[in-house]
Amino acid sequence: MPELDRTTSSDSDVFPIPDVIPLFPLPNVVFFPNTYLPLHIFEPRYQEMITDASQVGQCIGMVLLKDGWENDYYGTPPVFSLGCVGRIKNVQPLADGRSNVILQGLSRFDIEEEFFDTSYRRAKISLRPSETFEGPIEPGLRLGLTKLALEYLRARKAQELCKLITAQSILDTVLINSLSSCLDFTPFEKQFLLESESLQQQTRRLIDLLRFKLDAQQHSQELD
Repeated sequence: MPELDRTTSSDSDVFPIPDVIPLFPLPNVVFFPNTYLPLHIFEPRYQEMITDASQVGQCIGMVLLKDGWENDYYGTPPVFSLGCVGRIKNVQPLADGRSNVILQGLSRFDIEEEFFDTSYRRAKISLRPSETFEGPIEPGLRLGLTKLALEYLRARKAQELCKLITAQSILDTVLINSLSSCLDFTPFEKQFLLESESLQQQTRRLIDLLRFKLDAQQHSQELD
């Protein structure tokens, strides 16, 4: 289970995020603020990216590849224009230039312009306003989400996550982003959550997704 970041998204106001950052596009990873992401870096272009970012800026923009990326993976396949900035918290060098990296999710961003002057992509970005994602959400909304999430997780015997989401000390923004990251949604469903306009909307989208999956689960059980 990913480790959680118990800070708020206002960390992006404390840690300076450059206007231009490297982009790391992947087909199956959607990154959220207030979470940590482990990465294994092995492609030469991304080895160079980690080296450069570690020396200047310490930030990487995680973005999701769009459908059809397989046809141009080693080129510049299209990506979703909204991603999440990750701060490099740890780099563990391995043999042959490979490395294990831990990113701390800071802030959502929009791509304004892309640059292709290095072996990896870079982009000029604008950060999404953090105040709409810092909570608190309505108590009834959190209660409804917690109830649905517990039902969903207990069916999957995810006891550690059950303990996590019932902890009263967890901030709303950490809870919502952690569930968005940890639950077994598809990458496109997670992108849908990431693109929410506020924490309230993200919570409602989470509730809708959980209801849909619980209904599908019940229907499947009835057919069996």
